[in-house]
Amino acid sequence: MNVFSVPENLLSVEDPFMPELDAIDLKILRTLQTAGRLTNAEVAARASISAATCHRRTQRLIDEGYITGTRAEVAPAAVGLGTLVMVGVVLDRSTPESFAAFEKIILKLKDVLDCMLVAGDFDYLLKIRVRDMADFNRLHGEKLIALPGVRQTRTFFVMKEVKENARLSF
Repeated sequence: MNVFSVPENLLSVEDPFMPELDAIDLKILRTLQTAGRLTNAEVAARASISAATCHRRTQRLIDEGYITGTRAEVAPAAVGLGTLVMVGVVLDRSTPESFAAFEKIILKLKDVLDCMLVAGDFDYLLKIRVRDMADFNRLHGEKLIALPGVRQTRTFFVMKEVKENARLSF
C-alpha cells in the first residue's frame, strides 16, 4: 500500500442514525428522482413490489428524510426568468453572528434560488434568476449590496447552462 491509498473500509462512512437502504429503497428513490410524476402503482411495478409495499416504503423514505419534496421543473425562460446569475459574496467578518444575519435576510429574497456557504474566495455563492441584465442591476443596487455585512460581490452572468439540476448518482 502506498501513502496515498485509503483502506477500503474507510472509503464510506456509515451514519448510525440513518438506517441502511436496501436495493428496493434505492430503486424507488432512483425511479422517483427521474420520473416523479409516476403513480404509486407505476413506481411499484418498476420496483417489482406491490403497490401497498411501495406506498409504505415511499412514506418511510419521506419520514426518514431521504425524500425531501416533490415539485415540477419549470422552464425559467418560459416564465420570464431566462437570465441566470451566480454571485460570490464576501462578508466583512467571518463570525457566526455575521453569517446568521446574512442568512436571515437572504432567505427572504425571492430572486435568490440557492445560497451556499463556501470555502475559497467567497463566503457565499448565490444562484439568482432574473429577467435580464437590467433586472439584475436593480436587484444588485437595491438589495444585494445592502445586505448586512457585505463587503464585496463578484457577479458571473451564465452564458450557457451545460448541466443543471442533475440527478444524484447513487
